[in-house]
Amino acid sequence: MARGAGRPKSGSPLTIRPARIQDAKAIAAIYNEAVRLTTATFDTEPRSLADQVSWLERHDAKYPVLVAELEGAVAGWAALSPWSERCAYAGTAELSIYIGETWRNRGIGRTLLKELIAVGRFLGLHSILARVAEGNPVSQRLHRSEGFATVGIMREVGYKFGRFLDVELMQLILA
Repeated sequence: MARGAGRPKSGSPLTIRPARIQDAKAIAAIYNEAVRLTTATFDTEPRSLADQVSWLERHDAKYPVLVAELEGAVAGWAALSPWSERCAYAGTAELSIYIGETWRNRGIGRTLLKELIAVGRFLGLHSILARVAEGNPVSQRLHRSEGFATVGIMREVGYKFGRFLDVELMQLILA
């Protein structure tokens, strides 16, 4: 799956590849930035490197993690994770995408999303779900542009930065 994925707006070649354990520090740094500064995740405490390694080790060929490399650095990552441990949900995965703050607005998120959708199809998934917290119109537009549709709004399910937040549940059927 390692391959060049074109050139983002910066003009440098972007590479999308499977994550490796050595990427855990960069993945954690990007995620922890989102924990501290955004509502993109409802985690409120940063992940330790050990926690990030453990999370990465729980992802396998069916639930991969991809990284985007640009200018020699991990600029972002995306993952498919089980939606539920119940067997009947085996054809459904949840998607996560995080881009480092200095790398945003370069097309990296779109490239990762397209690749993760292609991987989901290759793996035989039927459905991919995404949870997008209110106040994240960029993520909403990105998902919609790739065919995700809103299937519901979960009202005030998360509390972060001193307020309750709604979450939009979005879905892409791959069939």
